[in-house]
Amino acid sequence: MTRTARKAFVLAGFLILNCWLPQAIAQGKAAVLLPGSINDQSWNALGYGVVIKLKSMGFDTAYSENVQPADYIEALKDFARRGYSPVIGHTGRFLSAAQRVGPDFPNVQFIVDSGSGGAGKNVGSLDYDNAHVGYLMGVLAARLTKTGKVGSVNGLEGLPNVVAQVGGFRQGVKATRPDVEVRVLYIKDMEDPAMAKEAALALISGGADFVFGKLNAGQNGIIQAAAEKKVFATGRSFGHVEAAPQTVAAAIIERWDEMHAAAAKDVREGKFFGELKNFGYDAPSGPGADLMYSKDRAFNPAVPAAAAADVEAAKKRLASKQLVLKVSKEDARGGI
Repeated sequence: MTRTARKAFVLAGFLILNCWLPQAIAQGKAAVLLPGSINDQSWNALGYGVVIKLKSMGFDTAYSENVQPADYIEALKDFARRGYSPVIGHTGRFLSAAQRVGPDFPNVQFIVDSGSGGAGKNVGSLDYDNAHVGYLMGVLAARLTKTGKVGSVNGLEGLPNVVAQVGGFRQGVKATRPDVEVRVLYIKDMEDPAMAKEAALALISGGADFVFGKLNAGQNGIIQAAAEKKVFATGRSFGHVEAAPQTVAAAIIERWDEMHAAAAKDVREGKFFGELKNFGYDAPSGPGADLMYSKDRAFNPAVPAAAAADVEAAKKRLASKQLVLKVSKEDARGGI
């Protein structure tokens, strides 16, 4: 090959490389690790929604379902080694694993959904304000109960976001009607509808006519029990409403796709973070979750206008910071 030909070859390669690299960098690779099935109509389905959103933004996406706690560290490492960033663990239970793995991959942004914090400059958490939505559901429950008894079925007792949402629920009930009895039950498995249904039936047999809950696939068990006994329950997706339209008073619609869209944009620009980003009603960008019954209404048609107005009034106080919640583990305690 002549010197002129070599120069032409090198120049062509340089131009191709410079045309390709910005596109590759702009696109990026994003991975999501899920603790359960994407077909649960609840938490893991929301995580899959993040995959779809990031793909629509041009990311090369991948995901893993039913990742078990014993595999968290290796699963995070595997995607990091393959050049994915962000690598997203879609449950707060990924936090300790991400904190261990993060220092080994400083050029990868690890994000933990519903985590309580971060580590260094590249392990951060995203969450909606669990206390806010829990409180609003508590206001709704207090206004809808006719027996003066409401209940809550949840998993992962002691996890910070569970404490926030369950404790917020109890505070919302008591702030609205101090005379209402609130009974909280914890079960071992977020993914077990049968166990959740049994717990919900126990609450209903004790007089509860409104059952709140923070579960994954197990949320379906709460709704099944409430539908059978003709009392109100809460959902975590529009799919829950569609499954039991007369039963679900409102669902907590979590906007993980929008929260991750904002975070992914920063990652593309090289802006990593190592702390919790919490999206409440007082957030400049708006809340990361809201109470919805359908895309065009907030509550079940059976919810009286006065009850809906009370919830909306509480929402405005949260947005203006006139109401600032401080939730403790005692607020989220099991039992009455």
